[in-house]
Order: sequence, then C-alpha cells, then structure tokens
Amino acid sequence: MCGLLSQLFLLTISIFLGPGQPRNPKGKRKGPGRPGTLAPGPHQVPLDLVSQAKPYARMEEYERNLGEMVAQLRNSSEPARRKCEVNLQLWLSNKRSLSPWGYSINHDPSRIPADLPEARCLCLGCVNPFTMQEDRSMVSVPVFSQVPVRRRLCPLPPRTGPCRQRAVMETIAVGCTCIF
Repeated sequence: MCGLLSQLFLLTISIFLGPGQPRNPKGKRKGPGRPGTLAPGPHQVPLDLVSQAKPYARMEEYERNLGEMVAQLRNSSEPARRKCEVNLQLWLSNKRSLSPWGYSINHDPSRIPADLPEARCLCLGCVNPFTMQEDRSMVSVPVFSQVPVRRRLCPLPPRTGPCRQRAVMETIAVGCTCIF
C-alpha cells in the first residue's frame, strides 16, 4: 500500500510537470537544446523520462492506480482497526508511524474518479517512542495534498444537455503527522 502511495504521488507530480517542462533553479541557464530532448554527450539520457509517455496514458494510469488502491481497501482482509498502536513488524509506513493512520474511501459521485483513498488518523495524540503508549501532550493531525480529479458539470433541471468535465485539484488527506 505504501509503495502504491509513493507511486501515486510521483505520478501526480509527473502529470503536472507536463511533457518537456524540466524545472531548473532560478538564474540557471539550460544551454542549447529543446526541453524534452536528449542531453548532449555520449550517454544520451532523456532529460525527462516521464514526458516520453503520452499525456492521456499517464492520466489513465493514474486513475487506474487509484482504482486499484480503492479495490484493495474494499477487499482488504485486514480487520478495520481503529486502535492507536504502532506495529513495527509491518513494512507499511502508515502502521509504523508515531502518528498512525488508516484509509477510508472518500466517495463523490460528481467526481472522476468517484472514489479516492483518504487517510484518517488513528490517534488523538501521538505514540511515545519510549513507552509505545499514546501521549496526549502531542496531537496527530492529517497531512493534506492536492490531487488531480475531474468534475462532472451537468446543467441543472429543467435544462437539458450533455454533461461536461473540468479538471480541478482536490485537497485530500494522504497521511498523518505529530505536532506539539
């Protein structure tokens, strides 16, 4: 699951960098050549491997990955633990965190995809690493990120006509962290 989240994050970033849009620090000149071409020299490495894919293929892949995560959540044989505890035997970072979180499905029928995995904090406080007990002198808070989605825009009744789609960024909880 954690690997899927990191892949999802990288895919989201790659969608918004877009083809041929390498990011250079301010004041630095890139030199000769066009963005998205091969770097000069004997190694000939593509400057942006992500831009080699078609934009539509990336969005389709992104939505497919989201769908797979939602399916894993629905089909999970793991009991729905809402207990504030750290499990160091699991490799999943959300269960090893001092501010552990679980996932629920955020459903919105006017959004494409309609279902998104969303993090929910399992503790009010944070797990003290020395006692492995919840410590309420600290607070677990969700970490939010923006993800690309499409919104269905349909005419309100009594008007008729086709629905349109609009790409927007939606803020969603992707994990939890500890604050004092």
